[in-house]
Amino acid sequence: MNRSSTDPDQLPLVRDELDVLGERVPLDGQHIIELGCGNARLARALLLRHAGSRVVGLEVDAEQHAKNVAHPQERLLFVAGSAEAVPCPDAGFDVAIMLKSLHHVPLAAMDRALAEVARVLRPGGWFYVSEPIYGGALNDVVRLFNDEGVVRPAAQAALDRALAAAAHWEAAGEHRFAQPVHFKNWDAFAQRMLYPSFADHGITPAIVARVRAAFEPHCGPDGASFVRPMHVRLLRRRA
Repeated sequence: MNRSSTDPDQLPLVRDELDVLGERVPLDGQHIIELGCGNARLARALLLRHAGSRVVGLEVDAEQHAKNVAHPQERLLFVAGSAEAVPCPDAGFDVAIMLKSLHHVPLAAMDRALAEVARVLRPGGWFYVSEPIYGGALNDVVRLFNDEGVVRPAAQAALDRALAAAAHWEAAGEHRFAQPVHFKNWDAFAQRMLYPSFADHGITPAIVARVRAAFEPHCGPDGASFVRPMHVRLLRRRA
């Protein structure tokens, strides 16, 4: 099937990425680490759906980590730390997950982060990496204040280097899809996107005005709806 890697309208729409993950990676009864877990939405849902699994949610943002710890869940352990220095023992996990987080790792540390994932995975373990594709209407708005045109390709290049080295990884598949993203209004977009706790985008009144002018044409009586194109790469830890 010939599908554009950047045009969201040419990609299958997936509302719950856990469906994509669960179709490709065994999750029942597994010990799983999510690196850069954010608010751990997927991890929490995973544990409700997959019996016997345990998840470690690693998060470098202190504010988000504190929020996570304040809302505990059975079989979910929150750990403060970064992907390039995972505070976990060797070969302790069956599955590692990075959802829209590899491109947030500092450029100079991406290779180290992938080596750390290899270290904490058991031989034969699965590594699921889901990254946003640089394209689409939402990206056109977001890049006005947070242009990821360098870091997103850098994340893919780091994965390519890790696979080319053939020391730890073998490729196990790829998948592209689009996720629906909805904002109730401009205020909801601004709160969620312009001022995240994990980054300072240096927002000024001029930037706000420019971004709002680009956002408003997408906003109707029911808010603004976009789709975010995603690229999944599945790797497997060599024995």
